Amino acid sequence: MAFEIPIRVYIEDTDAGGIVFYANYLKFFERSRTDFLRSAGIAQSATMQDNLIFVVRHAAIEYRQPARLDDMLSISSAVTRMTPTRVYFVHEAIRQSDRALLVRAEVEVVSVRLDTLKPMAMSQALRSQLQHTIETRNV
Repeated sequence: MAFEIPIRVYIEDTDAGGIVFYANYLKFFERSRTDFLRSAGIAQSATMQDNLIFVVRHAAIEYRQPARLDDMLSISSAVTRMTPTRVYFVHEAIRQSDRALLVRAEVEVVSVRLDTLKPMAMSQALRSQLQHTIETRNV
């Protein structure tokens, strides 16, 4: 099952028309992905001590409907697949009031060395922590 966090849309998240500014969904997805990793026992502060960080390499986003000021959203994150250096996520923004799917994104994250920013394989322990979270649903 996908990991979810609630997000309320504040004025700072919107444009002049009271609609969520498109780039802010990336921030919502980043928060969800960070909390997802934390819930799987992966603290990014700890991976940094091991000279490893995660960076977004690619994001494909489909905007279906707008979120508006004061909407309550459920932002979900799920791992769909992984390799020794990459983790593929799917994120969704759903309006809580009517469960409408507003935005869906597929994001590829690469593990890199903090000191050189070159790809670095995740440890077996880290891969194992992520492996059990992989979503098997049709994404």
